Amino acid sequence: MTQSLVSIMIVGTLCGAGGSSVDPVGLQAALDRAGFSPGIIDGRPGAKTRAALEAFQAYHGLPITGEADSATVKALKVDEHSALIRYTITAADKKLVDPPPRNWQDKARRKRLGYKSLADLLIERGHCTRALLARLNPKRNLDRLKVGDEVLLPFVWSDRSLPAADRLEIDLDRKIVHVIDADGHVAALLHCSIAKDKHKRPKGSCKVISVAKNPVYLFDPKMWPEVKGVRQKLHIPPGPRNPVGLCWIGLSLPGYGIHGTPEPEMIGKTGSHGCFRLTNWDALRLAKMVDVGTPIRFRSADQAAFARR
Repeated sequence: MTQSLVSIMIVGTLCGAGGSSVDPVGLQAALDRAGFSPGIIDGRPGAKTRAALEAFQAYHGLPITGEADSATVKALKVDEHSALIRYTITAADKKLVDPPPRNWQDKARRKRLGYKSLADLLIERGHCTRALLARLNPKRNLDRLKVGDEVLLPFVWSDRSLPAADRLEIDLDRKIVHVIDADGHVAALLHCSIAKDKHKRPKGSCKVISVAKNPVYLFDPKMWPEVKGVRQKLHIPPGPRNPVGLCWIGLSLPGYGIHGTPEPEMIGKTGSHGCFRLTNWDALRLAKMVDVGTPIRFRSADQAAFARR
């Protein structure tokens, strides 16, 4: 990431600063920079963006409307920053592209599971959907990108200090991870996927026991009944398209963790095998806020409260 930051130049918004309404990409990007994830940025704010707005408003002592009202837009500094950046694809980016095989045995033989394409990499750079990437770059063929090409991406980079988590609260019904600070406030919000099988969803509480970046994944065929033809455990190499993505946060519940994903657009849409799945960028962000021993509590939506405690 840092090798490519030199290629960034801030540009204008998608709708223009003079528009009568808030630029949706600018709003989602501002929430992302503030640590209140709107989900993967798509330029079409919905329930995830509203949840992020409510949490941001509560944290900053604003009326909790879930709307991008003038006070919230001002606090987010939407109008003080561009919605987009101009990004130049580098040789370092190209080296990260190495389409992973579909066969699990072949995956285990690789040294690293890289991005499928440069477009796949750019989706993670801009925390956005492929559809938005195409919309922002209508003159670019996303299947024929090359080193030196310039593209527009949502402006999601921030030098904001991340809050230290006093504890995490995971809302199983809304599929949301709340980062609670030492004052008891929801200081950050991330969206997740949870176990498809309700019997695998944990209850009560646990704690963080490990934090690992670029993890090796132990593939156990017993945990993947949909995979046929694999009878032994396999060590799957690290990389952005590893089954647990770029980061693993181990929990005191045996076999459970919070981790990244090889498919960011599926967060919240499909169930996991039991763990809590985030986008790679949110998993890496959360890893900076937690530590070994950080408590985690699981709760349902009717217990959720964004208001200051």
